Amino acid sequence: MKQLKSNHLKFQLSLRAGVLAGLLAAAALSRLVPHPANFAPIGAMALFGAAYYRRRLWAFAIPVAAMWLSDLLLNNVVYAAFFDRFIWFYDGAFFTYGAFILIAIVGRMLLTGIAIPNLLAAAVSASALFFVVSNLGVWWSSGMYPLTAAGLQACYAAGLPFLGNTLAGDCFYTALLFGLFELTVRRFPALNVRRA
Repeated sequence: MKQLKSNHLKFQLSLRAGVLAGLLAAAALSRLVPHPANFAPIGAMALFGAAYYRRRLWAFAIPVAAMWLSDLLLNNVVYAAFFDRFIWFYDGAFFTYGAFILIAIVGRMLLTGIAIPNLLAAAVSASALFFVVSNLGVWWSSGMYPLTAAGLQACYAAGLPFLGNTLAGDCFYTALLFGLFELTVRRFPALNVRRA
C-alpha cells in the first residue's frame, strides 16, 4: 500500500513538472511571435519557475534553458540575416541571464504564497531588475557608450522608452502563466501536490 501511494505521488509530481515545463516552453516560444520591443515573457518565466519548482536547481535551470533555447532560435533563425556565424551567446547575454537568475531569486522570496499582490510586486520587481542589469550589460559590452558615468547614464536614458513594454510584458505574462496553471490545477486536482 505504501509503495502504491509512493508511486502515485511520483506520478503526480512528474505530471506537475511536465505541465510546468510545457507552460515555460510555450512562453519561451512566444518570443518568436512578432511583438512590441521588450513585451516578452522573460521576467514571468523566471518568476513562474521560482514559484512552482521546489528544487532550486530546477527553479533556475529549466526557465534559463527555455530562454536560452528560444535565444538560439531567435538569433540563428529569425535574425540569421544579421549574423555571419552561428550565435551561441550574444554580446551581453550573461547580463541578461544574470538578471533572469536574480529575478528567480526575488520570485522565490516574494512568491511563497500565490496571491495577486505578491504577483504584482514580483512582476514590477522583475521589470526593474531586468532594466537595471540588462542596460548595465549594454553599457559594458556593446561598445555603444563610453565606459564612464556619463556613458552609463546615457545608456539608461536610452533604455527608458523600453521600460513600459517590459513592465507590461512582465505583468501580462505573469498573469497568463500563473493564471493558466492555477486554472489547470483546478480542472485537474491531481496536479495539486507539493512543488515539483
